[in-house]
Amino acid sequence: MSNKKEQEREELHKTIWKIANELRGSVDGWDFKQYVLGLLFYRFISENIEHYVNGNQRKAGISNFEYRNITDEESIMGKQQILEEKGFFILPSELFCNVRKKAENDENLNVTISNIFKNIETSARGTASEDDVKGLFDDFTIDNKLGNTVDERNKKLVKMLNAIGDLQLGDYQDNNIDLFGDAYEYLMTMYASSAGKSGGEFFTPQEVGELLARIVIMDKTSVNKVYDPACGSGGLLLKFAKILGKENVKQGFFGQEINLTTYNLARINMFLHNINYNNFHIARGDTLIHPQFWDDEPFDAIVSNPPYSIHWAGKENPLLINDERFSPAGVLAPSSKADLAFTMHMLSWLSPKGTAAIVEFPGVLYRGGAEQKIRKYMIDNNFVDTVIQLPPDLFFGTTIATCILVLKKNKTDNNILFVDASAEFVRNTNKNKLSDENINNIINLLKERKEVENKSYLATYEEVKENDYNISVNSYLKTNLNEKKIDIKEVNKRLAEIVPRQEQLRKELEEIIRELEVDYHE
Repeated sequence: MSNKKEQEREELHKTIWKIANELRGSVDGWDFKQYVLGLLFYRFISENIEHYVNGNQRKAGISNFEYRNITDEESIMGKQQILEEKGFFILPSELFCNVRKKAENDENLNVTISNIFKNIETSARGTASEDDVKGLFDDFTIDNKLGNTVDERNKKLVKMLNAIGDLQLGDYQDNNIDLFGDAYEYLMTMYASSAGKSGGEFFTPQEVGELLARIVIMDKTSVNKVYDPACGSGGLLLKFAKILGKENVKQGFFGQEINLTTYNLARINMFLHNINYNNFHIARGDTLIHPQFWDDEPFDAIVSNPPYSIHWAGKENPLLINDERFSPAGVLAPSSKADLAFTMHMLSWLSPKGTAAIVEFPGVLYRGGAEQKIRKYMIDNNFVDTVIQLPPDLFFGTTIATCILVLKKNKTDNNILFVDASAEFVRNTNKNKLSDENINNIINLLKERKEVENKSYLATYEEVKENDYNISVNSYLKTNLNEKKIDIKEVNKRLAEIVPRQEQLRKELEEIIRELEVDYHE
């Protein structure tokens, strides 16, 4: 990436941080997110439509045409074409730039903005894009969180409109639109880290997303379509657009999300990355019970960071054992731990030539009972390609060291590669991070697929079977204990972080004990 691009990004992050701190005030950080994201999205789609209409008119020979300067009546003539192409329509008077101009003198600004958002949504009603646009602004409610009086709320809105309007997001002509997406991602990271568990549970750190996508892509230059059954705000899907170019994800981006707010964020994220409404398919609902894409499976590329140890219907629902996604294993994942139900779902929907890369919590790889039987099914059928042990403390809201399970249906051998990447991290904030070098090191071990001392081990099917189908990395590789130089400053810094962490670990331990009790009684 060029230095200029890096500087722009740095500037953008500083400005967003400043906006957040200045405007947040009485608004809780996590609630505040919806206002900033809502207005960022509003600015984006306004500029998106302007760019589209201006481009068409200039091609037709009207060189100084500006959509923002024409009347609403004039704009209606092009409404049908805009809707077909963009999936939504905005009147010139309701564009971000024109509303911002009048905002300071509009004593009904809160009503103006609410109505505009309603109009944008209504514009798609009865068209092909209705499902992609419906409810997008649901979280943007102008209520007491913004201030106690209408006047206070409007003042905050003016400040926000100006702050979002001043963000240097590049000109469409420069094709620099990824800065919108970048602004979104930075906001999400910022709020996920400050909101801890509640903010981080649907947000996978960018670097982990990069690693998952690269494991699936490897040397490919295109994929047919990408799927994430627990897609959160859509970041993992969009990594494919970033790495391959969105035109090289031939049939689009598919995701399902159970949480309403997060489902809206995922659709907004698609638009902000300039993925057109007919190229993404984000559905809402419970993937395990009501999967939405029966007509679109199988997928060549699947990536996911599904929720950890959530409860699901399991054997309480007599229909599930006959569901073609789960029945091949002959047993269902425990009702207190849906992890392997998600895994079986993905395996079922993986194409014969595809790859799935799934973040798993460690217990899934070694626990007995039903989970062991499901692993036996996957290993006996040679679907498990690689298991990667990640470093601890990569994810928001938990310090646990997770793993990545790589599944394939077209393996050329029946070995399983175990990779210990627990030392592959840098620590420059209060979380561990994967650097580009760390990611490359991991990818190279996968490409070479051979034994490297302390780093990777190629186990035969017989070895894994003899080991009771335990596929925990440290059963095959001793965790890296190489001596490192001790950095006293770093030690002190880490010590300062331990106290707040103790509380979190205590909670996690209580949760594990509670789950073990549930398992024991099941």
